Amino acid sequence: MKFSADEIASVIQQEIDQFDSQIDVREVGTVLEVGDGIARAHGLTGVAAGEMVEFPGGVIGLAFNLEENSVGIIILGDYLNIKEGDEVKALGTLLSVPVGDAVTGRVIDPLGNPLDGKGPINATETRPVEVIAPGVAERKGVHEPMQTGLKAVDAMTPIGRGQRELVIGDRKTGKTAIAIDAIINQKNTGVKCFYVAVGQKDSSVAGVIGVLEESGAMDYTTVVVAGASAPAPLQYIAPYAGTAMAEHFMWNGQHCLVVYDDLSKQAVAYRELSLLMRRPPGREAYPGDVFYCHSRLLERSCKLSDELGAGSITSLPIIETLEGEVSAYIPTNVISITDGQIYVQPDLFFRGVRPAMNAGISVSRVGGAAQVKAMKNVAGGLRLDLAAFRELEAFAQLGTDLDAATQSQLDRGYRMVELLKQGQYKPLNVVDQIMVIFAGAAGHLDEIPVDQVQRWEEEFLTFIHDKKQDVWKQLDETKDEGDCMKKDNHPTTQAVVAALAEFNGSFNTSYK
Repeated sequence: MKFSADEIASVIQQEIDQFDSQIDVREVGTVLEVGDGIARAHGLTGVAAGEMVEFPGGVIGLAFNLEENSVGIIILGDYLNIKEGDEVKALGTLLSVPVGDAVTGRVIDPLGNPLDGKGPINATETRPVEVIAPGVAERKGVHEPMQTGLKAVDAMTPIGRGQRELVIGDRKTGKTAIAIDAIINQKNTGVKCFYVAVGQKDSSVAGVIGVLEESGAMDYTTVVVAGASAPAPLQYIAPYAGTAMAEHFMWNGQHCLVVYDDLSKQAVAYRELSLLMRRPPGREAYPGDVFYCHSRLLERSCKLSDELGAGSITSLPIIETLEGEVSAYIPTNVISITDGQIYVQPDLFFRGVRPAMNAGISVSRVGGAAQVKAMKNVAGGLRLDLAAFRELEAFAQLGTDLDAATQSQLDRGYRMVELLKQGQYKPLNVVDQIMVIFAGAAGHLDEIPVDQVQRWEEEFLTFIHDKKQDVWKQLDETKDEGDCMKKDNHPTTQAVVAALAEFNGSFNTSYK
């Protein structure tokens, strides 16, 4: 059998072209010491800050401190099985998490591993946990309302899509309840929600997930959990992981709401890591870059320009204060980064005013730009009126005789406080809110006893939905007109006033 020289040459040429070197070049180092969620390694001279490294058994770490003779690594997982002398490999990649519809409706850890027992997450895409926030030219002003369903918030400190509104207050004053109400209120709006639990008790997180499931909110919500028992590195990266998942939807032209519950515990985790890494401590033993830790996170929440799809991330960071100390280090830092704050006050909470929002200290720096026109018209002076009422109330307690005008202002103030109370996990449609607040502000409740105001509200809304659906629809259609609920001769205003008069005529104030 003869072989052709050309044939042999072509086979050899083909083999040369298809030759692939199997040598795997990776940078490998040795663990010098390990403990408390961190490790020091020698030999990783080319590793970059934030690069992923791998320990034996598949445990992942992040290069955190780059020193002259060693690299400080934070371990994202079980560090108890890592020993001194173990080999550590640089992976040459940044930490990424799964994104897309596969994570919606799931309970996951900050690395994207499922915690809900519903099987693996089959995501086709991933995103880096840390990315640079969009620049000024890529953004647009906040102008669309992001309704929370809470009368006090939507009327006095309105939140817009792309805004960062801080929820701040002592423990057990209803901060998480405000955020959960906002998530429940996004039902049927197309907004994707992310609840990031940092350092929370597992029982508390389970309770939140239960409420979200009962109200049907888990269909569009992702819960990222780094609980109180999770290692500090996982608590530190959890908010960034949740934001990365939200960014996938934002860059695809969708709207997201992210709740960070809470960032004070993330700051404590970051302080723990920094002190273990021997970084110099600053005020309250926090490292000097703890401000940057939060600013680079919250700057990623924005409203994108129309050219980039006009998507948005709205964030509700939660900060826990100690004894109402708003001027502590972390609270002042986050207040200066965000576009306003909702301050929940313990004494209001214990008096039964819930949500316990302090109207004087709470503010939205976006304001009426992100508010429905009709709501802006009925609630424009509400915040100042309530703040003035609180001062008058304190003055009236001195027992001095009050003139008729002051007394009527006090009486209306008591009714407005009652009207702004709202049950937990019962968000209201914005049209219902406008009607109720208009009734109180325009004096239609002045003859109703204070202890009957909440019953009046409940029965009035039932009356509107059952018998005056046409008035409700009229307000819904005209709520973005500039004069709606502002001028008495506007058809919608006249229809609402007529409905109020008809209902008040039949309302039984002697009901017990």
